[in-house]
Amino acid sequence: MTIDVSTRKARHSFYCSGDWNRVRRLAMDRDNNECLWCKAAGKVTTSTRATLEVDHIKELNKHPELALELSNLRTLCHDCHNKRHNRGKNRKFDDEIFEF
Repeated sequence: MTIDVSTRKARHSFYCSGDWNRVRRLAMDRDNNECLWCKAAGKVTTSTRATLEVDHIKELNKHPELALELSNLRTLCHDCHNKRHNRGKNRKFDDEIFEF
């Protein structure tokens, strides 16, 4: 089943849906309510210490057919989720992307 995520309004509707909330909870339960990236780094980050979010491993806008696939979801803390998407901090100039 492919979910419409083509517009901001459609994505908002998806993230407010009962289907998303159900599979989101399943992912968090499976991951023991821990950030998987922090856990891999030897830290413990749980919902009592940080805001946990569920991340689409294969990005939603590129793979909407995987929107509700538990195997495409992982629990991350807010900080790790922002790092994963390069959000929250000023991005440094990367001259390697330009050809001079």
